[in-house]
Amino acid sequence: MTAEEVEVLLQQMTSSTVSAAASSAVSISSATGTGDAWRQTWTDLAGGLLDDGTVSNGAYAALPYLVEAAAALQPGQTADFWVDLGYIVTAEDRPPVPADLEEGFGAALRLAEESAVRSLLAVGAPAEVCVFLALSCVAFAGHRVGAALWSLEPQEGHLGVLCPGCGSDTEIPEFFVDPVRPPLEAPGLPDPVRVRAGEHPWGEVAAALREEALGEGWEPFLRVARDVAAAGVSAETPWPAVLSLVAGLVAATGTPQRAGAEWARQLMLLTGQFRCWNCERTWTIADGLAENPNGAQPENQPSGESTAADGPASTVTSAAAGRTGEVPARLRQDGSALLTADGTRWGRLVVFSDTEFSDSAPLSIGGVNSLAVVAGPGRPTLVAGAGAGAGAGEQGVVCLWNPADGRLVHDPLPAHPDRVRSMTALPLPDGRVLLATGGETGAITLWDPATTGRQRRELAGPGDRRGEVIGMCAATVPDGRTLLVTATSRGAVRLWDPSTGESVGSLNPYGSPIRSIAALPISEGHTLIAAADTGGRVHVWDPAVDDPWERGAAVQLSKHALSDADHRAVTVAAVAAHGRTVLATGDDRGVVMLWDLATGDPVGDALPSSTGTAGLPLIAATTLDGGRSVLVTGSRLLRGLRVWEPETGTVRHIALEVALTSLAAAGSDLIVGHGRGVLALPLTGSRP
Repeated sequence: MTAEEVEVLLQQMTSSTVSAAASSAVSISSATGTGDAWRQTWTDLAGGLLDDGTVSNGAYAALPYLVEAAAALQPGQTADFWVDLGYIVTAEDRPPVPADLEEGFGAALRLAEESAVRSLLAVGAPAEVCVFLALSCVAFAGHRVGAALWSLEPQEGHLGVLCPGCGSDTEIPEFFVDPVRPPLEAPGLPDPVRVRAGEHPWGEVAAALREEALGEGWEPFLRVARDVAAAGVSAETPWPAVLSLVAGLVAATGTPQRAGAEWARQLMLLTGQFRCWNCERTWTIADGLAENPNGAQPENQPSGESTAADGPASTVTSAAAGRTGEVPARLRQDGSALLTADGTRWGRLVVFSDTEFSDSAPLSIGGVNSLAVVAGPGRPTLVAGAGAGAGAGEQGVVCLWNPADGRLVHDPLPAHPDRVRSMTALPLPDGRVLLATGGETGAITLWDPATTGRQRRELAGPGDRRGEVIGMCAATVPDGRTLLVTATSRGAVRLWDPSTGESVGSLNPYGSPIRSIAALPISEGHTLIAAADTGGRVHVWDPAVDDPWERGAAVQLSKHALSDADHRAVTVAAVAAHGRTVLATGDDRGVVMLWDLATGDPVGDALPSSTGTAGLPLIAATTLDGGRSVLVTGSRLLRGLRVWEPETGTVRHIALEVALTSLAAAGSDLIVGHGRGVLALPLTGSRP
């Protein structure tokens, strides 16, 4: 943004003002952005003022002049301008107003408030435009509910909120539906209502709000909206009451009138409450629409009681329900313990240490990006984890722990050539089990956990042009060999012979960039490889064939079933279920499907999408005592887990206090990598 660009826009806006004065007709369509030349100039300039959510440093100097010019235009010309300005003044990443510009910018906001309200009342814009224009008006008045501009997407149907207590994201599906009659009570106002000092433009709004605009039962909501308008919106006005005003404005001004009423009733639902899936506390939706709301307090409400969002958003409080509709067990982390919903102790967490052997070279593993369980006949089970490591520079840190007590079994392994992005256990025919690691610049290394982590072989060095090693697994082939399979972000899927260190073949003939890879045994001594690519497609390959174009024993998943389910896989895993090993595929909605690799068809019911565990998925599978197979799924950087028994459909939910980065399973223990290290939690509740 340059001074010359601002000057050009000001001249165009002034010219438009003169032209408008000569015409008494203003097209209603101008409210949506068609018309005068200054609009395109403003669109280009606004991109410089607000770039990817960041407000430029020069915005505060330029905006007062632009606001003054826009205020002189006809109200029907400026609706889009005020909405754009609303986004700018509510952007999360905006610098503080310089002291020498505070007075001028404050005056500009007051003028913007007056002009935007006038535009809203005069234009008769489409109802959807009125939603964002009304939020901009309250933003100019200094109320933080205007920040909902960034989080509301009514046309998408769902609502995203942020828990003020634990910071967890919650998506309420099918929130924006027309309730016709109110499913909740109207919000309250302080008695007496605090009246805003000085002149304000909201008196005309109060006169425009009609109690009958939304239909029977909504009159109390519109009375609250009218009281807020009459008193004048201020920063201290209760959030739900301001949302009632926003909805009332849409009802009064949106066109056509029927659409305005429908949008308004949906917006009135924002005055209700939601229950956080993670901390299980109930908050007002208004508090969840903006980050760090001042003074937000949870509602004192029993966990079994429904919330005001239980009408169109009942999945907020029933998302934990299993397939039968019964509410399954919910667990939550409380320090070093797992508790049930009623506070009963479920089991003890084990926090893995990374400091016992650090006297000579103090080092912390930090956030753990990858995990692997190393187990072999007659050998103790170990957990391997990799992180960047404080003080490790560009090298990775690899640690080996005893999962029973979380203690390191020896010093962290010698520095990995680059930061580790993937790892796997590599069982060899002679009974030994190696650890393979892959790095962000292509390094692939083999380690021997039985010899204090001595490096056995480097298969590829850092800087490999094939890209980041995002996944690896072990595959057995009918000639008796165990091969290491590695996949990169650039689509290189290679087979390695660990005894020689040589690359002995490749898969993925189309070269699709890979996101996840897994090995699935189909018979003793024969393994197939499944992979999810960045386009959401799933590939199945047979490493026993010499030509990667040959099918071998591989059967591709049913395209018809994938299309019907609208399932775009992000991750893959092997799961023991329904009497055999099946392929699990997870998408970024939290849906997990199971597949029979003999036929390519789905097996059983899918694990449905879930509020709180949707996102970049993580999956781990294990078999508990008694032969029960479970699959645990969560999402990277979120705090919720679901423990699913595919054969029964039972689902348990676990709320953690740490953000997930990786998952693995060691018997009946789930190993959780997170932003500060590793912990183990029992899946059976048996650890005292």
